[in-house]
Amino acid sequence: MSFDPSSDDALLARLRSAVGTSHVLTSARATRRFRRGYRFGEGPVLAAVRPGTLLELWRVLQAVVDAGRIVLMQAANTGLTGGSTPDGDDYDRGIVLVSTLRLTGVQLIDEGRQVVCLPGATLDVLEKVLAPLDREPHSVIGSSCIGASVLGGVCNNSGGALVRRGPAYTELALFAQVNAEGRLQLVNHLGIALGDTPEDILSRLQAGDYGQGDIIRDQARAASDPHYAAHVRLVDAPTPARYNADPSRLHEASGCAGRLAVFAVRLDTFEKEAASVFYIGSNDPDDLTAVRRHMLTAFERLPISGEYLHRDAFDIGDRYGKDTFLLIERFGTDKVPGAFALKSRLDGWCERIGLGGLTDRLLQAATSLLPDHLPPRLRACRDRFEHHLLLKVSTRDAEATRAFLEHFFAARAGGFFACDADEGRKAFLLRFAVAGAAVRYRAVHRAQVEDIVALDVALRRDDRDWVEALPVDVADTMVARLYYGHFFCHVFHQDYIVRKGVDPLAVEHRLWDLLDARAAEYPAEHNVGHLYRAKPPLADFYRRLDPTNTFNPGIGMTSRRAGWKE
Repeated sequence: MSFDPSSDDALLARLRSAVGTSHVLTSARATRRFRRGYRFGEGPVLAAVRPGTLLELWRVLQAVVDAGRIVLMQAANTGLTGGSTPDGDDYDRGIVLVSTLRLTGVQLIDEGRQVVCLPGATLDVLEKVLAPLDREPHSVIGSSCIGASVLGGVCNNSGGALVRRGPAYTELALFAQVNAEGRLQLVNHLGIALGDTPEDILSRLQAGDYGQGDIIRDQARAASDPHYAAHVRLVDAPTPARYNADPSRLHEASGCAGRLAVFAVRLDTFEKEAASVFYIGSNDPDDLTAVRRHMLTAFERLPISGEYLHRDAFDIGDRYGKDTFLLIERFGTDKVPGAFALKSRLDGWCERIGLGGLTDRLLQAATSLLPDHLPPRLRACRDRFEHHLLLKVSTRDAEATRAFLEHFFAARAGGFFACDADEGRKAFLLRFAVAGAAVRYRAVHRAQVEDIVALDVALRRDDRDWVEALPVDVADTMVARLYYGHFFCHVFHQDYIVRKGVDPLAVEHRLWDLLDARAAEYPAEHNVGHLYRAKPPLADFYRRLDPTNTFNPGIGMTSRRAGWKE
């Protein structure tokens, strides 16, 4: 690939012409919230560009590719492994970070049974669009609360908490890629006839200018994972149910991890069900194993979700995730992205005056003075039991679930209770708040904490020894450990808060060795980003999508150089 000798100034001028001067950000202060990851990742960029239409996005891509620079696509920047931010400053070309947040839009197809989502559409907004139709998107808990994008989930084949649906997946997408000759091309596999030129295709899609006759209904091209519900029931299979590098779930936009510039995806939606929540506790992990295996194999309908929470994760989420919990409870999920953006700006200001971490410490001090936010029965369960399972089932299955649990725990020391609406809602809010609690813990206890090692792990479906037992020398490197996750899928989030003075990378590599010995796969749903090494099948997939290494080079610890040079 030959690079145009255009200067950075010429490229910036072309970008400003494409999107307007106010949407081309170049200063370190203005670009901070784009080039720094939520939990991990940071590096310099030539510019952060914010196109306002799909056609503007196409023109931005043309300009960057013509100039021979790197394209780094970014949606909500809520990822946990740094996959949509730069990682250091050792790239061989300048980086143009393209933020898609202004490119919002959700279009309904077939009375909402499918949707077309543009790059800036968030799970939260999609959930609200579908609610009047009594339908739901692929994911309705967790990421939706902090403004994660729909396309981000697809591009990272993220899993989510819903047992029946598996990873976000589609074979219907509209995307741009750079071919082996270095030419940018637009590929319409969306299954909607929109014209022949990029200008026609993108303008018509943006306006929703298509009718029923333009929609191609090809049963051979899936808009969700059609096999996962049967796959997850195979509890004696010696392989994980789902993980990021699963070759069967890598297809164009699905799993591309920013190696394509995705303009739109077409997805199935799902009928919304009335649900009941049971809170289960035990000091014997075998109890939860037996519940999982029985409900996956003996019930006609799969549970809606089954979320695991260790008591230590309960405690840290309770204390260090309290402000997130209360924000969502009082103001709803739609206010959370704005709150996160405001905090990012305040953090930047504090860092510039030498007071890094001040906002976290002030928020922690303020929320500690507020009344208890958790229901008494959750507190009582925390005191009695080490292992917790939040089980959500269809209301149609509530009585059968209750009968099974009553019989099961009649001769065991564990227990359960059926949650009322308030308890069920707050139990799942707590589970969500745990996901960000380690970040707050690190910020408040900087003198004791070196960093966080955050792993998301897919265990074998037949693995009965799912509770991790670390060697003493490894456990001693940590201040705390948080275990939580999607129990019925056997996908666990494991956050290790590393003691001050200990090398987090060395700890992480030791943990990888232990997981390899258990035949686990990782990452399970947050994707490789810049934290994990892409295994050969995944690296080969990236290389086929992006033969010139123009889009998001370096992820999965692959080459950062043009043309995949070492």
